[in-house]
Amino acid sequence: MKIKKIGLIGMGLMGQAFIKNLVKAQIHVQGFDTDQKRMSQLKDIGGTPLNSPHLVGKDVDFVITSLPNSTIAREVFFGEGGLADNNYSDLIVCDTTTSRPEDSEEIARDLSNSGIHFLDTAVSGTSAMAEKGDLVIIAGGSKEIYDEAIPVLNTFSRASYYMGPSGSGARTKLVINLVLAGNRLALAEGLVLGEKSGLNLESLLAVVKDGACSSKTMIDKGPKMIDGDFKTQSLVTNVLKDSRLMLEQGQKFGSPMLMTNIWSQLMQASEEAGYGEKDVTSFIEILRGMAGLKSRIE
Repeated sequence: MKIKKIGLIGMGLMGQAFIKNLVKAQIHVQGFDTDQKRMSQLKDIGGTPLNSPHLVGKDVDFVITSLPNSTIAREVFFGEGGLADNNYSDLIVCDTTTSRPEDSEEIARDLSNSGIHFLDTAVSGTSAMAEKGDLVIIAGGSKEIYDEAIPVLNTFSRASYYMGPSGSGARTKLVINLVLAGNRLALAEGLVLGEKSGLNLESLLAVVKDGACSSKTMIDKGPKMIDGDFKTQSLVTNVLKDSRLMLEQGQKFGSPMLMTNIWSQLMQASEEAGYGEKDVTSFIEILRGMAGLKSRIE
């Protein structure tokens, strides 16, 4: 089936990357965002900005949502002018929001009353990776609906995995982010130690990237940490929110969250320092400050 048009709600950093790939695949995008700048950007590339989520779901088979959290997602679906105001027969929503898994389960159940099939299709990767189609998608919901959505998901990802019923995609994303946080924390701590001890950081990064501890984080975030380049790919504010969702899952299931507690505190310290809208790598300045090094952020 050739997909000619798709709906998109939420056109921030990740949403912009989705649009780029959808347009490349010759799919027309009709979308909504509360930020008028984003609406104008969609119009400039030939898309159709619409005035409410209610309108985005009309005349399409798929809607992608990319929102800050599941509270906002619920408002988009069920609030005034929300997507669920329409009557549908087979609309499929692919929600890429990093959400509380229990919220995804509840939203899926409530949307089914409006004839909407809901997939929590969380994405692993930054907006820069999304632009390159280098995301991994982790999906929860009906396997049959997931299979129908694969052509859409393939437009902006290199791989997708079906993880089980509603909420499974969202929960898997939190586990991925937990491991990613450990990678970022270890890398930043190692670079600060290297800087304090007088090692050349470019040479140090080259060595650790080539050693047994190598990770994708070192390739993507290592240069940003060394250069103090905190141009946003993943907002500190969003990462802090995610860390608190991870801790909540640990409490729910009685699972130890030792590193995650430290990571969450560092994200909180970063936000309180005024780094909330900067890239997550800016947290290295908190560690550098603890080491007595001068901050590179004005």
